Amino acid sequence: MARSRLSKSGSGLGWLLLGCLMAGAGCVGEEGEVGEVDEGGGGPSAFLGDLVSAGVNMTAPETFQARFETSKGTFVVEAHREWAPNGVDRFYNLVENGFFDDVRFFRVIAGFMAQFGINGDPEIQSAWREANIQDDPVVMGNTRGRVSFAQTAMPNSRSTQLFINFGDNSRLDGMGFAAIGEVVEGMEVVDALYAEYGEGAPDGSGPSQGRIQEEGNAYLEAEFAALDYIERATISGGD
Repeated sequence: MARSRLSKSGSGLGWLLLGCLMAGAGCVGEEGEVGEVDEGGGGPSAFLGDLVSAGVNMTAPETFQARFETSKGTFVVEAHREWAPNGVDRFYNLVENGFFDDVRFFRVIAGFMAQFGINGDPEIQSAWREANIQDDPVVMGNTRGRVSFAQTAMPNSRSTQLFINFGDNSRLDGMGFAAIGEVVEGMEVVDALYAEYGEGAPDGSGPSQGRIQEEGNAYLEAEFAALDYIERATISGGD
């Protein structure tokens, strides 16, 4: 296991397992054609188990919105491919194929960020945990409401995990955390996500990423039942 390089103080905090901690995306294989972008996503697709399929390697629209219906309410992320093309393509494919449905916000640290992106089904997650994408240069920084993938200290380590910045975390820009988009509606919903568990194990009393990877939502429901979660994420429009 590798340590994340992202923490509130700037030192490594939290265990990172293959899906990255604070900038995770996954590897993009052959690019597919951009399909319909209206109301994509909603329930895991058959493509989630086949990482070489064109269905999970589509090129994203230049700009699109992803609607996240959560246990606290709804927020909308607007993604811009020119900001971080590799990250935005991965984000688009994950939403379009229902990867984030029923996924918990497992690491929410007040004043810092809200992290999500480990699938609640260990079988699905195991297929993605080493599916890393190439790094993008930082074009837009980590200010309030911006969304970036989690990553380790190793190059090209983004896979499926993302975080939403609660405040100005511009110090992360120099560490290579490239924003892919920003919350354009419902930031008050993000602010209200349950944060009482704090930092994850072993540095805190919050969920262990290792156990989420291995046991999925069954572990979180049994031991961290108050966590907020994504009910459904869909693509709501694109250019």
